[in-house]
Amino acid sequence: MRDPLALLGAAHAACLAMTVAFILTEAGHAPKQLKVTAAVDISKVGAGFAITSIALDLEARVDGLGADQFRTLTEAAKANCPVSKALAGTSISLAARLLS
Repeated sequence: MRDPLALLGAAHAACLAMTVAFILTEAGHAPKQLKVTAAVDISKVGAGFAITSIALDLEARVDGLGADQFRTLTEAAKANCPVSKALAGTSISLAARLLS
C-alpha cells in the first residue's frame, strides 16, 4: 500500500502543473518545462490527526514572461486548481520560481 499523504501530494502537484500549463498557455506563454512537488504535513489535532498544510514548489521555464506576471498567473492557477479547491480548509502555500 502506498502512503496516502504521498498520493495526495502527488495528485495536488500534478493538478497544479496541469492548471499552470493551461493558464500560461491561455495567456500566450506556453511553458517549456514545469516541475511541481508537494510536501503534505499531518499533525495531531485534538484526539485525532489532520492534514495541516501543503507546501507546493514550482519551477518553470517560460519564454517571454516577466516575474510579476508569472507570479500573478501561478497564484491564479493555485486558486483554480481543483485539488486546491477541494482542500480549501488546509493551509496551502506556493513557492514559484521562473527559471531562465
